[in-house]
Amino acid sequence: MRAFTKHQGKVVTMDRADVDTDQIIPKDFLKRIQRTGFEDCLFYSWRFDDEGQPRSNFELNQPKAAGASVLVARRNFGCGSSREHAVWALENYGFRVVIAPSLADIFYNNCFKNGVLPVYLSEEQVEQIFVAASQNDDYALTVDLHEQTVSDGAGIEFSFEVEAARRDCLLQGLDEIAVTLQHEEKIAAFEASCD
Repeated sequence: MRAFTKHQGKVVTMDRADVDTDQIIPKDFLKRIQRTGFEDCLFYSWRFDDEGQPRSNFELNQPKAAGASVLVARRNFGCGSSREHAVWALENYGFRVVIAPSLADIFYNNCFKNGVLPVYLSEEQVEQIFVAASQNDDYALTVDLHEQTVSDGAGIEFSFEVEAARRDCLLQGLDEIAVTLQHEEKIAAFEASCD
């Protein structure tokens, strides 16, 4: 997993609440178990029409969204079924940060397991980002996990909270397996003592 320390990235806003995991990645794409190659599946039903052509009115298909790596959405993003593929699709597409007033619990947990930083900001703070992004096609945010801040260098600077253990794992690029392997010698010693 890629470590996350500080990220500066272009913002794309999604002015939708209650975006569920089936909208993030439709069930048709869940047959694969590899963690890569899902970027074209992201928001598939919204991004493409029945002929597979991009819908020009969808947020990610707008020219100003090209290269965006910070997704800012409304409340309850990632709700619905438990679907780690949703985070895989976001990460494969290039998103490193998802900001919203609330994120579904399972989605939130899956973000940390896959190197994507989920950030809770208040509805008022998210609205300020929406307004700033609407005024600048190249709007970018800097998200600093060490300092736990989101800023744009032009007046917006917000703090956010992350549980210390999750923060440390993401800063080091450690998923749950990697954390366990840090204790490999102790595990081996215990196994040997059981013989």
